[in-house]
Amino acid sequence: MSILVVEDDVDLLDILCFTVRRAGHEVTAARDGAIGLHLFRSKEPQLVLLDVNLPKLNGRDVCTAIRAEARTPIIMLTALNSEDDVVRGLDPGVDDYITRPFGPRSLLAKIEAVLRRTRDAAETPRRGWQALAVGGLQLDPQWRTVRRAGREVPLTPTEFKPFFELVPHEGQVLPHRTLTDRVWGYEGVDDSSLLKCHVRNIRRKLKDAAAPACLHTVPAVGYSFRRTAGGAGAAP
Repeated sequence: MSILVVEDDVDLLDILCFTVRRAGHEVTAARDGAIGLHLFRSKEPQLVLLDVNLPKLNGRDVCTAIRAEARTPIIMLTALNSEDDVVRGLDPGVDDYITRPFGPRSLLAKIEAVLRRTRDAAETPRRGWQALAVGGLQLDPQWRTVRRAGREVPLTPTEFKPFFELVPHEGQVLPHRTLTDRVWGYEGVDDSSLLKCHVRNIRRKLKDAAAPACLHTVPAVGYSFRRTAGGAGAAP
């Protein structure tokens, strides 16, 4: 597995590269965002470990550029701790995050979890998953795509999965635990902040595509998909 590590702290970069190499992965390293983006385009890694604060080109800009070109999984390295900070601070398109300080085992577990989710998203959809057309949206589980009026809504595979879990259960509230179990398996348990980040990004992308903002939050419980008259929706 080839992994690109972009981190400007020399000591931390050395530790990250050593840890990832020791686990059997091929590593490419960069100390600023501009070089990191160049290496992403030339090396085409299978996963990116990306610091938020980078010289020349910050991690958010690097993430945006990568997402405009590829669906390569991205794990953001961040010092954000509270759920609200994480939700506000993480970039659209980030597949997961790990907060500092973290140990080698936590890092490798996070990498394996993200790679497993990515593999699952690329596999043939599980039995019973069929294409859906709801409220002007067309959802294709085989290709993990969402379209409106022929235009693709650029959801990542990780974002597609919770959305596709909610749509067939229109009007029902799916609890956080149910969604994380179905979408990520046991790795997602108790990580409602990550789910909240993805729901926020899905809503933004639907809005950008002039699609209904149809994901609703039920505080302290979970999320639901529902439409109002005329196919429009609200996302309180």
